[in-house]
Formats: sequence, C-alpha cells, structure tokens
Amino acid sequence: MFDKYNIGIMGSGNIAGVMAETIKKMKNVKLYAVASRTRVKAEAFAGKYGCKKAYGTYEELVTDKKVDLVYIATPHSEHYENARLCILNGKPVLCEKAFTANAAQAEELIALAREKGVFITEAMWTRYMPMLTTIQEVLGSGMIGEPKTLTANLGYVIDAVPRMQDPGLAGGALLDVGVYTLNFASMIFGDHIEGIESACTYTATGVDEQNSITIKYADGKVAVLNSSMVSLSDRKGIVYGTKGFAVIENINNFESITVYDNHYSQTASYKRPKQISGYEYEVEACLKALDAKELECLQMPHSETIRIMKIMDSLRKQWGIIYPFEKKEEEEIIDTEPEEAAEQMEQAELEETAGQIEQAEQKEEAEKAEQTEPEEAAESGQ
Repeated sequence: MFDKYNIGIMGSGNIAGVMAETIKKMKNVKLYAVASRTRVKAEAFAGKYGCKKAYGTYEELVTDKKVDLVYIATPHSEHYENARLCILNGKPVLCEKAFTANAAQAEELIALAREKGVFITEAMWTRYMPMLTTIQEVLGSGMIGEPKTLTANLGYVIDAVPRMQDPGLAGGALLDVGVYTLNFASMIFGDHIEGIESACTYTATGVDEQNSITIKYADGKVAVLNSSMVSLSDRKGIVYGTKGFAVIENINNFESITVYDNHYSQTASYKRPKQISGYEYEVEACLKALDAKELECLQMPHSETIRIMKIMDSLRKQWGIIYPFEKKEEEEIIDTEPEEAAEQMEQAELEETAGQIEQAEQKEEAEKAEQTEPEEAAESGQ
C-alpha cells in the first residue's frame, strides 16, 4: 500500500470543500491537488484547504503523475466528460452522485473503464456507511417481523441554487435528492421491481421541483418515496413490518434507527458511530479497492449504479423531462447518419430479395428442419 494516496479534487464548490476537510483528517490519504475552471478559483480553494497543487484546467490535474485518485465534484451534466478524461489518462475515479446524467453515459463510462483497466465508483456515500450494516441487521433480525412497506422523504429548500434550476446542468430534484430515496429503497428492499408509478411538479425552467415515486416489488413489498428542492422534509426513512416498524433518522447521512413494536412502544435504538463527515467511508473503500487492484467497490458495484440510472431515466421519461444536451446528442446522431441510413436501407432491400430466392430454393430442406438452435433463436429474437 502507498504510504499516502494523493487525492486530486475536480471542482471547487461546497461539496468539494467538505471532501477536502474530510481528507485532511484521514490517515493514508493526502489532499494533494485541486482543479477548477479557472486558476483563480483553484488557487483560492488550495489556499483555504491546503492543497499542494492548484490547476486551472482539468487536463493538468489528470496528467499529474502524482495524483492517485480523482474525486469528481462537478455538476451532474459534466460527470461523463470529466470521468472520461480521467479514465483516458489512467486516473482512478470517485465520481459524485448522480454518477452521470443518464444510463447511456454511465454504461459508456463503465465499459471504457473496464476496457482501460481503470477503477471507477459512484460516491453514493450512504452505501459505504457502517450504519447501513446496522440497519440491515436490525431489519433482518425479525424485530419488526417481515418488512412490507417503506417510506422515505428527503427535501431541502435549494431551488435558489442556480444549477438546480438549469436543465443544461441536469438540474432538478431527482438527480440531486431523489437519487438518495431510490438508493435507500434499493438498499432495504432490493431490486426485484414489478412496477413504478410517479408524479412530479415542474419549475419554470422545466425540471422537476418535487416528486413522488411508488415502487411495487415482485414479492408484494411497496416503497413510497418523496423528494423535493422546494420544501424541507424530516429526512426520515420508515420501514413497516408485520410486528412493528423502524424509523431511520436522516436517510442522507444515517444518524440512528429506532425500533417500535406492535403496541407503538420503543424496543431498541442504535446510533451511528463517530465520524468525520461520512465521506471518509467512500474514500476508505476506494483505497481498499485500489490496493486489491479492483475496478469497482463492492458497496456500490457498477451494475447497481447503472440500474439506478436506468430507473431515473424511466422516471424522467414519465415526466417528459429531456435535458438539452440529450436532445443535441440525438440530433447529431440523426444529422451524421443519413447516408449510412440510406445505404443500410438499400442493403436491406437487396438482402430481402436474395432471402426470398434462397427461401424458395430451400423450401424443401426447411420443411425437414426440426427447429432453430437456441443461440440462433436468441440472436434473431425468436
């Protein structure tokens, strides 16, 4: 193991500051560098938190040979390009949630990272917290019987933050706040989803300002999730069972879990251990994965990141929310492929004619064939 891992931070906003303060209090890691869109911002951040290096471009950060891990703390809309830059330069990545703006970007990044043999993981911090294990153990102990229903509420009055209102920055409550409620449900009830229904209200800019999501699971469980950027919520997650219920305080940074029986009497309570900020757990998980030469963290595997992104894509589809850069990407594909599409159509017509001739010639043989091989059936969609 390295004596100390040098951490580089991409971005210089508030969340980057929290990570910087956390790293300064950790062992085996060093706050080494920061990169921002301008050198002035980077130097101000470096001066405040004690970074050795301050870069005015992200390219400088990822080409610094002394950087061992890059923490990406930029807007959601920038995660794909920022992480891609890191991967192409061989830099391991801890990317802030939401991992990307959509599932297609997530899949491309993860495929590229695997191809290049570069570590990448999503900084969904609640996944890495030791308190999660406590919660899962309590719920699995039978204290509340069989868990059947779950509710989760997370809301902050943050609509005045410019990026939250900006569709071009993948703004809205879902990717910033709702992602926590979705992950909470996933951590407690799993991924065997049978159906999802939802509703949202919109900002003047066209992104979701608050939303309500109901998930039905194959085993009959139900999760009701609410998130908002225009109202303050109690941040509670409550799991209801056949013999009682459990209240988790703050699903955005687990504080405690309190158990109640079927008489509404408190029977047990567990509080989280002392922590720096809670960010340290995701960093520690990255160090362990890097030491073991892993390409992902067990706490937040790539498959789960992609699954959650796909759920959020489906929700935005229900709401009719498409980010401007997504429309642009679709238009570019259409504009750059007309000739190719024409050639494909012509080729398809030729193949169809040839296929008809071949079918007539081989009709007798085809009638004697028993059935298509399983592999061929799967490829042909049969």
